[in-house]
Amino acid sequence: MTTNIGKTELKIGAVAYAPKVVTIWEGMREYLRGQGLMTEYVLYSSYPTLVDALAAGHVDIAWNTPLAYLQAKERLGGHCLVLGMRDSDIGFSTVFIARADSPIHSLGDLKGTRFALGSRDSSHAAILPVHFLRAAGLDPDKDLKLVRFDTDIGKHGDTGTSEQDVVRAVMEGSAEAGAIGKATWDGFVVNGSIDPSSLSIFWTSQGYSHCNFTARAGLAAPLAQRFTKAIEAMDYNDPKWKQIMNLEGLTRWMPGSTEGYDELEHEARRLDMLSEPA
Repeated sequence: MTTNIGKTELKIGAVAYAPKVVTIWEGMREYLRGQGLMTEYVLYSSYPTLVDALAAGHVDIAWNTPLAYLQAKERLGGHCLVLGMRDSDIGFSTVFIARADSPIHSLGDLKGTRFALGSRDSSHAAILPVHFLRAAGLDPDKDLKLVRFDTDIGKHGDTGTSEQDVVRAVMEGSAEAGAIGKATWDGFVVNGSIDPSSLSIFWTSQGYSHCNFTARAGLAAPLAQRFTKAIEAMDYNDPKWKQIMNLEGLTRWMPGSTEGYDELEHEARRLDMLSEPA
């Protein structure tokens, strides 16, 4: 990797979970180049291939889900860096939902019910919900009937398709309750997919960190610092970048945090999801 002007300094990998990803990364490349960082991006079809690319050194930085970060960390012997995340990735949470006319009002009411989960590789809609249920003293495999919607495996729940399935199952009655991300709930309410008078949140998890920019530990410190400084300077009030930031779901890039990753790692390791990317 060279730092000569006009040469690529950083290669960033991301997953193409929707057509908008191309627009986002074209904009991010233009922005970073304007900040003096000659950047290229590579899009992958799934997080397993992105984790492979980061571990092999084919990309310097990966825009990762929490699970992909933990898988990369495992592959890299525990040595990787978190260079930043969105403001919307701080204090992320999972919500448990039920019909508004349901007798389910607390975790204790879930015993014996059908509980819907998103794709098994979704941190917020499948892996952490099972951890939260266990922490509350419930055995998900014995006390509940889990209804799984593995509709976007490899994308770690990024498409939101499996969460749409969870909402539909609860509304139609094929599940009494289910788990989705709070950000998903908010988005579905805004676009009319959820009517809060028909569906309600009866439990909300504590906050945890979500996606992050993951780098190999060998990335030169000055380059890593320049990247973090550059993204943190991205101005939501600048019309040129506002659309890109809206598409990516943030108003500000923040310093990286691994708050709550311990709980995810515990559950993912129990499920043997860290040795090989899911």
